[in-house]
Amino acid sequence: MKHEEKNANPLLCDPLTGICELPENGEPGGAESYKADKQIKILYFTDPICSSCWGIEPQLRKLKLEYGNQIEIEYHMGGLLPDWSYNSGGISKPSDVAHHWDEVSAYYDMPIDGDVWLENPLDSSYPPSIAFKSAQLQDKTKADLLMRELREMVFLKKINIAKTANLLLAAELIGLNSDQLQEDMEGRGRDLFEEDLQLARQLGVRGFPTMFFLNDKGERELVYGFRPYPEYEQAILKVSPAALKTAYPTDWKSLFKAYGSLTAREFSELSGISRAESEQVLDQLTVQKELEKIATKNGALWIRI
Repeated sequence: MKHEEKNANPLLCDPLTGICELPENGEPGGAESYKADKQIKILYFTDPICSSCWGIEPQLRKLKLEYGNQIEIEYHMGGLLPDWSYNSGGISKPSDVAHHWDEVSAYYDMPIDGDVWLENPLDSSYPPSIAFKSAQLQDKTKADLLMRELREMVFLKKINIAKTANLLLAAELIGLNSDQLQEDMEGRGRDLFEEDLQLARQLGVRGFPTMFFLNDKGERELVYGFRPYPEYEQAILKVSPAALKTAYPTDWKSLFKAYGSLTAREFSELSGISRAESEQVLDQLTVQKELEKIATKNGALWIRI
């Protein structure tokens, strides 16, 4: 993929750096005033339509399995696409994003169908961001599930997650009160989203994913952009050298119990099986009617039946 020397458009997520970058903010910093409630707190700045953030789902899911009892991940929304009232980095309209998403799908080895920008384009990433913050008011665990559901919708199913009806459907699918969600999206959820944007500016967050790893002394380690799993693990050990990973079962039933849906890349990362063999295993389980396969032109997702 051609590398843009000056990428002023956050929708052009540079696979060479693994970053969906904002043009206006400086270098990340200043998180020292935050301290961990658990052994380690992770301030995670992301966006529902951040393709690089979708790219690190395998690493993030493994992090939760190995260090979940010692880490607290605090999700903050970054405001990747306010609207289409700009023209920069070669992106001026939704259709410009389609080919880019297809390219980064191959780079991250995660299914992304860029045709959503041709068939059902979003006008902003703010509504799903506000929906996530509103979901946190109900249940933080279910809010995380909502984020996953929204990403599967937009990256694989070509569903416009800026539309309220689709946001409410996603909320119902994971057991949230959709009426309450809609009410909060017009009130407190919007306020919380604005607070996230302010915090991102305060900490100099200039792209996604950005993760600050913090200990109870306020010491911090920054991991910026798409990185292999050992770099996230190393960040944990830098702020908490005594942190111990937990062994977890890697058989397919246990992994699909922990996470209801997995891509081949995720299954490979979590099970330790090679990427090629992982797809064969998942396809065989589909034939055996243990899993349902959702195929796209750029990869697939498997769901436990």
